Amino acid sequence: MGIPSTPHLTHGLVVVQPLKHQRCSACRRGPLSLLVLENGAPRCLNCADLGHLVLLPRGDTALTRRSREESVLSAVVVRFNRRKGRYERQGVLVEEAALVRAEERCLADAEARRRRRARDARRRGVEDERFAASFAAEILRLFPGCPAERARAIAAHASVRGSGRVGRSAAGRALSEGAVISAVVAGVRHVDTPYDQLLMSGVSRYEARRRIAPAVEGVLREWQGAGEEDAG
Repeated sequence: MGIPSTPHLTHGLVVVQPLKHQRCSACRRGPLSLLVLENGAPRCLNCADLGHLVLLPRGDTALTRRSREESVLSAVVVRFNRRKGRYERQGVLVEEAALVRAEERCLADAEARRRRRARDARRRGVEDERFAASFAAEILRLFPGCPAERARAIAAHASVRGSGRVGRSAAGRALSEGAVISAVVAGVRHVDTPYDQLLMSGVSRYEARRRIAPAVEGVLREWQGAGEEDAG
Protein backbone atom coordinates (compact mmCIF):
# COMPACT_ATOMS: atom_id res chain seq x y z
CA MET A 1 0.00 0.00 0.00
CA GLY A 2 1.37 3.42 -0.95
CA ILE A 3 1.67 6.34 1.43
CA PRO A 4 -1.02 9.01 0.95
CA SER A 5 0.60 12.19 -0.36
CA THR A 6 -1.11 14.40 2.21
CA PRO A 7 -2.35 13.42 5.69
CA HIS A 8 -5.93 14.48 6.26
CA LEU A 9 -7.32 16.29 9.26
CA THR A 10 -10.65 18.03 9.46
CA HIS A 11 -8.99 21.29 10.57
CA GLY A 12 -5.68 22.76 11.67
CA LEU A 13 -2.08 22.54 10.49
CA VAL A 14 -0.32 19.20 9.97
CA VAL A 15 3.40 18.45 10.25
CA VAL A 16 4.80 15.12 9.03
CA GLN A 17 7.56 12.93 10.42
CA PRO A 18 8.83 11.49 7.11
CA LEU A 19 9.72 7.83 6.72
CA LYS A 20 12.38 8.61 4.10
CA HIS A 21 15.10 11.23 3.96
CA GLN A 22 13.75 14.41 2.41
CA ARG A 23 15.09 17.91 1.90
CA CYS A 24 13.29 21.22 2.03
CA SER A 25 12.30 22.24 -1.48
CA ALA A 26 12.90 25.90 -0.56
CA CYS A 27 16.21 26.04 1.35
CA ARG A 28 17.43 22.47 0.56
CA ARG A 29 18.11 21.75 4.23
CA GLY A 30 17.90 18.11 5.17
CA PRO A 31 17.38 15.39 5.93
CA LEU A 32 14.29 16.71 7.69
CA SER A 33 12.97 15.21 10.91
CA LEU A 34 9.76 17.20 10.48
CA LEU A 35 8.27 18.77 7.39
CA VAL A 36 5.21 20.54 6.05
CA LEU A 37 3.71 19.68 2.67
CA GLU A 38 2.83 22.79 0.67
CA ASN A 39 1.25 21.97 -2.68
CA GLY A 40 2.88 18.55 -2.43
CA ALA A 41 6.38 19.98 -1.86
CA PRO A 42 8.22 19.43 1.46
CA ARG A 43 9.14 22.49 3.49
CA CYS A 44 11.24 22.60 6.65
CA LEU A 45 9.61 24.17 9.69
CA ASN A 46 11.64 27.36 9.37
CA CYS A 47 10.56 27.89 5.75
CA ALA A 48 6.96 27.12 6.74
CA ASP A 49 7.12 29.73 9.55
CA LEU A 50 6.68 27.08 12.23
CA GLY A 51 10.29 26.96 13.40
CA HIS A 52 9.51 28.84 16.60
CA LEU A 53 7.21 26.07 17.82
CA VAL A 54 8.35 23.28 20.16
CA LEU A 55 7.37 19.62 20.01
CA LEU A 56 5.21 18.16 22.75
CA PRO A 57 5.19 14.36 22.24
CA ARG A 58 1.96 12.46 22.65
CA GLY A 59 1.24 10.75 25.94
CA ASP A 60 0.00 13.44 28.31
CA THR A 61 -3.56 14.18 27.23
CA ALA A 62 -4.17 16.99 29.73
CA LEU A 63 -0.93 18.81 28.93
CA THR A 64 -1.54 18.47 25.19
CA ARG A 65 -5.06 19.84 25.47
CA ARG A 66 -4.03 22.78 27.63
CA SER A 67 -1.00 23.59 25.46
CA ARG A 68 -3.18 23.84 22.36
CA GLU A 69 -5.68 25.97 24.26
CA GLU A 70 -2.89 28.36 25.26
CA SER A 71 -1.13 28.44 21.86
CA VAL A 72 -2.28 30.83 19.12
CA LEU A 73 -0.44 28.75 16.51
CA SER A 74 -0.17 24.98 16.73
CA ALA A 75 0.17 21.94 14.49
CA VAL A 76 -0.47 18.22 14.79
CA VAL A 77 2.56 15.99 14.14
CA VAL A 78 1.82 12.72 12.33
CA ARG A 79 3.77 9.73 11.03
CA PHE A 80 2.63 7.10 8.54
CA ASN A 81 2.17 3.59 9.96
CA ARG A 82 2.86 1.20 7.08
CA ARG A 83 1.36 -1.80 8.87
CA LYS A 84 -1.93 -0.05 9.58
CA GLY A 85 -1.89 1.98 6.37
CA ARG A 86 -2.68 5.28 8.03
CA TYR A 87 -1.17 8.39 9.58
CA GLU A 88 -0.97 8.40 13.37
CA ARG A 89 -0.48 11.32 15.72
CA GLN A 90 2.94 11.65 17.33
CA GLY A 91 2.38 14.88 19.24
CA VAL A 92 1.78 18.57 18.68
CA LEU A 93 3.88 21.64 17.95
CA VAL A 94 2.98 24.60 20.17
CA GLU A 95 4.43 27.93 21.24
CA GLU A 96 6.97 27.54 24.02
CA ALA A 97 5.29 30.18 26.18
CA ALA A 98 1.99 28.34 25.73
CA LEU A 99 3.63 25.11 26.88
CA VAL A 100 4.98 26.87 29.97
CA ARG A 101 1.53 28.20 30.81
CA ALA A 102 0.00 24.77 30.26
CA GLU A 103 2.58 23.19 32.55
CA GLU A 104 1.77 25.78 35.19
CA ARG A 105 -1.82 24.57 34.98
CA CYS A 106 -0.55 21.03 35.50
CA LEU A 107 1.80 21.68 38.42
CA ALA A 108 0.57 18.54 40.13
CA ASP A 109 2.10 16.61 37.27
CA ALA A 110 5.66 15.72 38.32
CA GLU A 111 6.69 14.99 34.75
CA ALA A 112 5.61 18.47 33.65
CA ARG A 113 7.74 19.99 36.40
CA ARG A 114 10.73 17.90 35.28
CA ARG A 115 10.36 19.13 31.69
CA ARG A 116 10.16 22.72 32.85
CA ARG A 117 13.27 22.44 35.04
CA ALA A 118 15.20 20.86 32.16
CA ARG A 119 14.16 23.61 29.77
CA ASP A 120 15.03 26.34 32.28
CA ALA A 121 18.46 24.78 32.85
CA ARG A 122 19.20 24.83 29.12
CA ARG A 123 18.40 28.53 28.99
CA ARG A 124 20.83 29.37 31.74
CA GLY A 125 23.99 28.58 29.81
CA VAL A 126 26.42 31.43 30.31
CA GLU A 127 27.62 31.37 26.72
CA ASP A 128 24.10 31.53 25.33
CA GLU A 129 23.20 34.40 27.65
CA ARG A 130 26.20 36.40 26.50
CA PHE A 131 25.41 35.77 22.85
CA ALA A 132 21.76 36.75 23.33
CA ALA A 133 22.87 39.98 25.01
CA SER A 134 25.15 40.80 22.06
CA PHE A 135 22.36 40.00 19.62
CA ALA A 136 19.97 42.28 21.52
CA ALA A 137 22.54 45.09 21.50
CA GLU A 138 22.87 44.78 17.72
CA ILE A 139 19.09 44.92 17.36
CA LEU A 140 19.03 48.17 19.34
CA ARG A 141 21.85 49.59 17.22
CA LEU A 142 19.93 48.93 14.01
CA PHE A 143 16.51 49.71 15.50
CA PRO A 144 17.05 52.26 18.28
CA GLY A 145 13.32 52.73 18.69
CA CYS A 146 12.76 49.07 19.50
CA PRO A 147 11.83 48.64 23.18
CA ALA A 148 14.72 47.06 25.05
CA GLU A 149 12.48 44.29 26.36
CA ARG A 150 11.38 43.39 22.82
CA ALA A 151 15.00 43.39 21.63
CA ARG A 152 15.95 40.96 24.40
CA ALA A 153 12.96 38.74 23.61
CA ILE A 154 13.74 38.64 19.88
CA ALA A 155 17.40 37.91 20.58
CA ALA A 156 16.61 35.16 23.07
CA HIS A 157 14.22 33.50 20.64
CA ALA A 158 16.52 33.75 17.62
CA SER A 159 19.60 32.46 19.46
CA VAL A 160 18.30 29.29 21.12
CA ARG A 161 21.00 26.65 20.72
CA GLY A 162 20.09 23.81 18.37
CA SER A 163 16.95 25.55 17.12
CA GLY A 164 18.16 26.14 13.57
CA ARG A 165 16.85 29.71 13.80
CA VAL A 166 18.60 32.64 12.19
CA GLY A 167 20.51 33.55 15.35
CA ARG A 168 22.25 30.16 15.32
CA SER A 169 23.24 30.33 11.65
CA ALA A 170 26.78 31.30 10.68
CA ALA A 171 25.56 34.77 9.76
CA GLY A 172 23.64 35.05 13.00
CA ARG A 173 26.61 34.03 15.13
CA ALA A 174 28.63 36.67 13.30
CA LEU A 175 25.89 39.21 14.08
CA SER A 176 25.55 40.10 10.41
CA GLU A 177 23.13 42.92 9.69
CA GLY A 178 21.01 40.73 7.42
CA ALA A 179 20.60 38.03 10.04
CA VAL A 180 19.67 40.52 12.75
CA ILE A 181 17.11 42.22 10.52
CA SER A 182 15.62 38.84 9.59
CA ALA A 183 15.19 38.00 13.27
CA VAL A 184 13.49 41.34 13.94
CA VAL A 185 11.16 40.93 10.95
CA ALA A 186 10.15 37.46 12.16
CA GLY A 187 9.53 38.78 15.66
CA VAL A 188 7.36 41.63 14.40
CA ARG A 189 5.46 39.29 12.10
CA HIS A 190 4.45 36.91 14.88
CA VAL A 191 3.87 39.45 17.68
CA ASP A 192 2.66 42.69 16.09
CA THR A 193 0.44 41.40 13.28
CA PRO A 194 -2.43 38.87 12.91
CA TYR A 195 -0.10 36.60 10.91
CA ASP A 196 -0.50 33.53 13.13
CA GLN A 197 -4.28 33.92 13.20
CA LEU A 198 -4.33 34.14 9.39
CA LEU A 199 -2.38 30.88 9.13
CA MET A 200 -4.73 29.17 11.57
CA SER A 201 -7.74 30.35 9.58
CA GLY A 202 -6.43 28.62 6.46
CA VAL A 203 -4.82 31.56 4.64
CA SER A 204 -1.70 30.46 2.75
CA ARG A 205 1.66 31.53 4.09
CA TYR A 206 2.41 33.68 1.04
CA GLU A 207 -0.96 35.44 1.13
CA ALA A 208 -0.71 35.96 4.89
CA ARG A 209 2.71 37.56 4.47
CA ARG A 210 1.38 39.82 1.72
CA ARG A 211 -1.48 41.00 3.91
CA ILE A 212 0.67 41.84 6.92
CA ALA A 213 3.63 43.30 5.00
CA PRO A 214 2.52 46.96 5.44
CA ALA A 215 2.15 46.46 9.20
CA VAL A 216 5.61 44.91 9.46
CA GLU A 217 7.16 47.73 7.44
CA GLY A 218 5.38 50.28 9.62
CA VAL A 219 6.84 48.86 12.83
CA LEU A 220 10.34 48.67 11.32
CA ARG A 221 10.16 52.29 10.11
CA GLU A 222 9.00 53.41 13.54
CA TRP A 223 11.84 51.60 15.27
CA GLN A 224 14.42 52.90 12.80
CA GLY A 225 13.02 56.42 12.79
CA ALA A 226 13.73 56.99 16.47
CA GLY A 227 17.46 56.84 15.77
CA GLU A 228 17.20 59.19 12.79
CA GLU A 229 15.30 61.74 14.88
CA ASP A 230 17.92 61.60 17.63
CA ALA A 231 20.69 62.05 15.06
CA GLY A 232 18.87 65.06 13.64
